[in-house]
Amino acid sequence: MSFLAPLAERMRPKSLDEYIGQDHLLKEGASLRRALDSGLIPSMIFWGPPGVGKTTLAQLIATHLKRPIHTLSAISSGVKDVREIISRVEQGGMFQQKGTILFIDEIHRFSKAQQDSLLGAVEKGIVTLIGATTENPSFEVISALLSRCQVYTLSHHTKKDLLDLLHRSIREDQVLKEKNILLEETAALLAISGGDARKLLNIFEIIIGTFREDKIIKITDEIVQACAQQSLAMYDKDGEQHYDIISAFIKSIRGSDPNAAIYWLARMVEGGEDPKFIARRLIISSSEDIGLANPNALLMATNCFQAVETVGFPEARIILAQCTIYLATSPKGNAAYIAINKAQEEVRNSGNLGVPLPLRNAPTALMKELGYGKEYLYSHDYPGNFIQQEFLPVELIGMPFFKAGSAKKEQETEEIIAKLWGEKYI
Repeated sequence: MSFLAPLAERMRPKSLDEYIGQDHLLKEGASLRRALDSGLIPSMIFWGPPGVGKTTLAQLIATHLKRPIHTLSAISSGVKDVREIISRVEQGGMFQQKGTILFIDEIHRFSKAQQDSLLGAVEKGIVTLIGATTENPSFEVISALLSRCQVYTLSHHTKKDLLDLLHRSIREDQVLKEKNILLEETAALLAISGGDARKLLNIFEIIIGTFREDKIIKITDEIVQACAQQSLAMYDKDGEQHYDIISAFIKSIRGSDPNAAIYWLARMVEGGEDPKFIARRLIISSSEDIGLANPNALLMATNCFQAVETVGFPEARIILAQCTIYLATSPKGNAAYIAINKAQEEVRNSGNLGVPLPLRNAPTALMKELGYGKEYLYSHDYPGNFIQQEFLPVELIGMPFFKAGSAKKEQETEEIIAKLWGEKYI
């Protein structure tokens, strides 16, 4: 490896033992590790944020299993490139064909036709596909291909992962180990990296480069912030600021600041961000941050996504702007978000509690004899289409999950609940 290569490239692990993070996939007994140990891996999609090692893991899997690997980038490749590789594998006979891995980086950028070109080879086992994506495969990978792949989710690196990587680079990199580097503070480095190992090493290398004449290089938070500021100025839809900008965008909407929200939207539009990615986040915000405070927000955001999908850039920017301003100036409430979080927490704590007998389905005579569905009260048989009865498991009777916030609509919802159920769920 040339010393001129970036530090992130120089520190790329050579074996699975050197690979940092993703223990939920690679530790003893984990799903992917079991597949690797058996020597039989399925076609798979690696889904995760930038800099968590998707490309590296694909290469290490090929090395570990001693399989040939062909690599394509969805940005610069097309159907012709895919077919050419598949043809070469087929013509290469059993020595090429047995277990050949085809790695496609940023597979979400492949069109439907490009993804369709992979189907036959994946289904017949001519190649084992490994795709890498930062986007939800459910949205970006066609269902026919997705059904033939195992999806593995890769997570942001932990603080320990990143610190281990920093210390290892200082200790082992052929360039850095010749320098006297003291990591006095690391909080700023870790914060700026956002769990992205590549970003961490890129920033670290920039900072080290500013100390060329110094015998002792002391890394402090102040120095990191000063040196990294310029490198963080650009928006990179492929990773560096992808998540930072969308976070600022959503928080501006949540904070009811339409001017800031429009600014961050403009940053993404100018940076070439996928308009559907932005529209999906607007749908999430319309429910998580507005919800019952203004139920029309979800309708607006859903229609925005459909319109953006139909129109595309550059006109889609106007549609996105309209929806952004509407959501930013809408009343805010997160009662639905809190309610589902609370209910999920209860499910994790109490487990799979039994469904009360009156609520159970009774398709057979035996089930009816056992009391399934007995004493269930059909709401429409009663005045106002309502009759009080118990719907929760016995262990949770009277436990409230919905609690209104300060939003008027949420409070109206709570009043409806109180009118129907009295103080039981309030």
